[in-house]
Amino acid sequence: MKTPAKARANRRNSLKSTGPRTLEGKAHSSKNALRHGLLSRDVVLPGEDVQAFEAFTSRLHEKLTPDGPLEELLMDRITTTAWRLRRLDRVESGLFTYAVSKAREWERSQKWNPDEEDEDAPFEIQELGHVFLTDHNHVLPKLSRYEAALERSLYRALHELQRLQTLRLGGSVPPPLVVDVEIGKD
Repeated sequence: MKTPAKARANRRNSLKSTGPRTLEGKAHSSKNALRHGLLSRDVVLPGEDVQAFEAFTSRLHEKLTPDGPLEELLMDRITTTAWRLRRLDRVESGLFTYAVSKAREWERSQKWNPDEEDEDAPFEIQELGHVFLTDHNHVLPKLSRYEAALERSLYRALHELQRLQTLRLGGSVPPPLVVDVEIGKD
């Protein structure tokens, strides 16, 4: 439990910490929590091509032709989620590239000879196998969870957009199926 003296000391100390004051400083500090960008508020991250994102958005709008604010909202969800999935592919590729380069460094330090290994496996596959033996192995399940969540969000928005467009064009849409699952009591 916090004592009254501790609370007063915290209030006094908080007056000394003013944070960034300039617009540049505030913009920089707003990125402090950014780690991988898969769940960031900003869709296009520093270092990414804004024009590529705009072209991507334009192509999706052209293909899916949203009409009205609700369809536009779903379209935005589809666009941002698909862009994040593309980023995830780059993150995964970068992880493998990094892990393979570390494996090569280790192999050179051990005077490793690929001719002494399994002749049936191509050298690249042997290198790629080292990715699963490194300390970076814990990242792959996390990336997989992000990918699954992003894909669910993408397909949910896409299906809802398609449902709304079908209704708008006068088509009939069956109600969603509800599956009731009872788990046996053993």
